[in-house]
Amino acid sequence: MLKDKIKSLRSLRRIVFGLQKKGKKIIFTNGCFDILHLGHAQYLEGAKALGDVLVVGVNSDNSVKRIKGKSRPIVGQKERISLIAALESVDYTVLFNEDTPARLIQALRPDVLVKGADWKKNDIVGASFVKSNGGKVATVRLVNGLSTSNIIKKIQHRL
Repeated sequence: MLKDKIKSLRSLRRIVFGLQKKGKKIIFTNGCFDILHLGHAQYLEGAKALGDVLVVGVNSDNSVKRIKGKSRPIVGQKERISLIAALESVDYTVLFNEDTPARLIQALRPDVLVKGADWKKNDIVGASFVKSNGGKVATVRLVNGLSTSNIIKKIQHRL
């Protein structure tokens, strides 16, 4: 059930620490996930393959506006987080209002931190924290040409 996968940071922290005590490898990634597309799904499947439990931080509407501009997000946070939770590869989701997931990463202490291959590992927010706690930082190859921005441009061009 979707609601079982959408958690507050407080409850997710308890879940994650309990799973780690049982030897489960926790993977963390984050994003806006505005206009969910195949690239998102394949990216999250790739992230999940790096461990046992995939936790996805989803930027709030206010956070997306600050990062992407006033015209975004197209899809509201409740719908975005629910769509991410609906994916089979995703075990848990959490909403965050900050511009970066640094607070989430420090609170959850994932074993693996993942971003798309368009990021340099040393530039990934939280990378040094995860490494200093014995974790790993990884990147997942992205699907060429698939992005929310490209989808929006294609729609605008057709109007």
